[in-house]
Amino acid sequence: MTLDYLIFDASDDGEGTGTWEAMASVRATQLPRVMAEVQAVLDWATAHRPGPRGPLDEGGLWDADQHVLPDGEWTVVTLTLTGPWAWGEAVMAHFGATP
Repeated sequence: MTLDYLIFDASDDGEGTGTWEAMASVRATQLPRVMAEVQAVLDWATAHRPGPRGPLDEGGLWDADQHVLPDGEWTVVTLTLTGPWAWGEAVMAHFGATP
């Protein structure tokens, strides 16, 4: 699956941990397709997880956060992944989300 709606921006903390953030703002008819992309990314990230999921400061090696926020005729969907740089880049490469 290629990502048509989610466009990720990456940042590196300089210590080997990265954060990948994506946001899509869509109309109701497009929401199921965006949510399918979110689920596909989460499924792949989970299947290839580098260790336990959870906040990094509580012993997790990776984590994900998603929000769905209605805004009038639009819905804003955000997805944030945090974890080891190599793992996150592998997630992005799998979905063709790397430059």
